[in-house]
Amino acid sequence: MCFSAEADLFTGVVATSIGIDAVFHVKRPQQIVLAATPILLGLHEADEALVWWGLHGQVAWPVQHAAIYIFIAFAFALPFLVPVAMLGIETVMRRRKMMAAFLAVGTLTTVFMLIGIIQGHVGASIDGSHIAYTTDIKYSTLLGALYVLATCGSLLVASSHIFRLLGLVNLGMVILLAWVTFTGFTSLWCAFAALASFAIAIYLRQSGKTPRTVSAAA
Repeated sequence: MCFSAEADLFTGVVATSIGIDAVFHVKRPQQIVLAATPILLGLHEADEALVWWGLHGQVAWPVQHAAIYIFIAFAFALPFLVPVAMLGIETVMRRRKMMAAFLAVGTLTTVFMLIGIIQGHVGASIDGSHIAYTTDIKYSTLLGALYVLATCGSLLVASSHIFRLLGLVNLGMVILLAWVTFTGFTSLWCAFAALASFAIAIYLRQSGKTPRTVSAAA
């Protein structure tokens, strides 16, 4: 997140707490991936605190280097994770088919991005009030567009109005961050995603206790 390691830790604690609440409101196994997502996002933010400390010379280089790889790798896994989580709760067959398509796109995007960071160089530096991450990934513009398509798209086609709204807000945030600070996009958008975990907790609290069957209706 922007500003400091302390800000990242605060965001991580908030997101993890939201995730714990979400897990306690799981009513069927298909919701587990969705409920666990805030916890993963919270740990992701906490990991970036190590990156901050490393860039300030407060932790050993191997710890900092590992934290950078972990942060980037998890960020690149979101195009796969988000469609999987949404498929777990979607009951409308037509919408599930669209989510499956986004999952296919997201899976390929994640695989190519992870291969890129394994084969290439990754780095991080402090750029003003945020951390700028760098990689040697080829076709980064195309993969970035597919990244947004898979993550935001799977939210926008959901039956739940909560997740459709979250998809719109995420898409707007992507556009805003790309315009305001391209170098801080990865760090800041992931922090926003962690805080947006409130939507998951709200959904699970509001969802009915009786499992719904898969429907072909819209």
